[in-house]
Amino acid sequence: MPRGVAIPELRQQLFAAVERVIVEDGPSRLTGRAVTREAGVATGLLYAHFANFDDFLVGYAVDRAFQISGEVAGLPARAGTGTVAGNLSEAILATPLRVLVASTRLLAYRPELTANVEAVLGNGNAGLQAAERAAADYLAAEQRLGRVPAGVDTAALALAVVGVLHHVALTCDAGPPAGTRIRQVLTALTDGFPAAAPS
Repeated sequence: MPRGVAIPELRQQLFAAVERVIVEDGPSRLTGRAVTREAGVATGLLYAHFANFDDFLVGYAVDRAFQISGEVAGLPARAGTGTVAGNLSEAILATPLRVLVASTRLLAYRPELTANVEAVLGNGNAGLQAAERAAADYLAAEQRLGRVPAGVDTAALALAVVGVLHHVALTCDAGPPAGTRIRQVLTALTDGFPAAAPS
């Protein structure tokens, strides 16, 4: 890239590069040089936009947590429509799997980043926490409609949903089989739930 040429959406280019490094090589391989090499830009550009590499990683984690939160925000409003498993799957998998995998692996490898993300977004808003909260609110709404049995602990079920995401993110790649696996498990977790509210 010639000197003095502006790079549109540089932050997102760097964030996409950090995801590729994490998914393909693992978070232990993360360095400023690895990210900028993957992004195809000079290393100095990263430090022209971020104070240091940790500041960059926090910026990435904040951006992706905000993205995940936005994708699941409308989940409770779906109560009473479609199927419970289908609604959970659609809301959770609206975020690209590469984002879910990379952000989950990063925060598992560097848990101290969570406090920095929460300093920006507020407590309970790092990583998949927003997804857990949205799932719990959605399941509680479905329970009030009779589409989730009265005896089900909706908060525990929401935690199980996010636990599935964590497990898949930490053990699988970001390809289509991971999405299929998530849908299969969510279907199994909600097996027997009525498709319509009892009359």
